[in-house]
Amino acid sequence: MEDTELLKKYNDIYLEIIMRYKEHIEEKESLYVAELPKLITPGEDGVANAAKGITDSFPLYRYEESFPEASSKAYDYIKERITPIALPIQFWQRPSDTLKHEAGDVFDRAVLLCSLLIALGAASSKVIIRIRDNDRIFLVYTEYNGRIIAIDMEKGMKEYGSRDALLESLGIVKGADVTAYEFNDKTYSDIA
Repeated sequence: MEDTELLKKYNDIYLEIIMRYKEHIEEKESLYVAELPKLITPGEDGVANAAKGITDSFPLYRYEESFPEASSKAYDYIKERITPIALPIQFWQRPSDTLKHEAGDVFDRAVLLCSLLIALGAASSKVIIRIRDNDRIFLVYTEYNGRIIAIDMEKGMKEYGSRDALLESLGIVKGADVTAYEFNDKTYSDIA
């Protein structure tokens, strides 16, 4: 039997096991939204090493001058090295797991990006999750020199003049029928 065929058989069996115990796994994987800051880990070895790889690409990394380019490199790092996947179950990955497996869903990649940006010196970096009906948006943003650098994991980078302008672009405005929250390693807050 060819290795590819054998691997497919293993994967089929693993998927069947996972789906059989899906409810049990998801119950054990539960994490309250207010606990999301635990997933942002800029000091973890894997994240710190990835951030060091980015800063080492500069002749002299100085946050004040280098961060916009470093944030772009962090986004490129995730686009190029972390394969987007969607698992059939709700499963929380820490950034070190996402780096180890080189794969994660949009949430895992956003959490990794936020962790990387904080490790690069942008302590104000946060993940925003906006939910409207079944539509979810995961975005990472940071305040830098009086403006907002926002990175949508699927649409790329964009700058905004203010946080309010960013929120408005996401449809997070007073009276809108959305659920939204933001968090980093230090804070969590509902924003809609």
